[in-house]
Amino acid sequence: MTLKDKLAAQRIYFILGALFITSLVVSNLIFQKFFYWYPFHIEIFGTKLFEISVGILPYPITFLITDLISEIYGKKRANQIVVTGIFASLFSLSIVFVSNLVPATSWSPVGNEMFSTVFGNTAVAVFASMLAYLFAQFIDIQIYHFWKRVTKGKHLWIRNNFSTFSSQFVDTLTILILMCSFGIIDWSRFEGLLVAGFLFKAFIALCDTPFLYLGVFLFRKRFKIQVNEEIELL
Repeated sequence: MTLKDKLAAQRIYFILGALFITSLVVSNLIFQKFFYWYPFHIEIFGTKLFEISVGILPYPITFLITDLISEIYGKKRANQIVVTGIFASLFSLSIVFVSNLVPATSWSPVGNEMFSTVFGNTAVAVFASMLAYLFAQFIDIQIYHFWKRVTKGKHLWIRNNFSTFSSQFVDTLTILILMCSFGIIDWSRFEGLLVAGFLFKAFIALCDTPFLYLGVFLFRKRFKIQVNEEIELL
């Protein structure tokens, strides 16, 4: 690759990293609102499909991005993005924590009580999400590269879906255990939210497979790289 191409590839890597971090941090901040989507009239353990946190909406984007980075830039670069996401979450947590401590003025549009209601549990949520995220992302990257070696870089859909299904189950299980343990969610909702959350994430994973194929195709066409070849950044 020419120096110009390597610089272009590096800029794209930074953009993907920014999207990854934004999706991760936002999912931690908005998690307390739950929404419903009822494509089927089914209840599992008393929970309808689907009643889930809005925090789940941007979160699958992070797995799509790490899979794309794993495919194009390699395992090392994908792990770097994951570690960067941890620091970004800690930094956002510290900002929210301090903001919750300082007193609101009498004329503040958002008072102490309202702010605490929305962001008061964010510290616990980010802690729970970070642990779940740490386990899930590293599992996703390990499984992705395992299948990449087994398939010799072919059958992209296998490593994309197998890695995401496994990691999303770990993520959903871990964060629900922690949030129920801290009393944010009642244990009676654990089984239903576990099944509903995992099925929704699995559905999203299937939907994002064409986008991964498109992204990989565009990268290979732009930078003229072959199947199983990775871009080495500066």
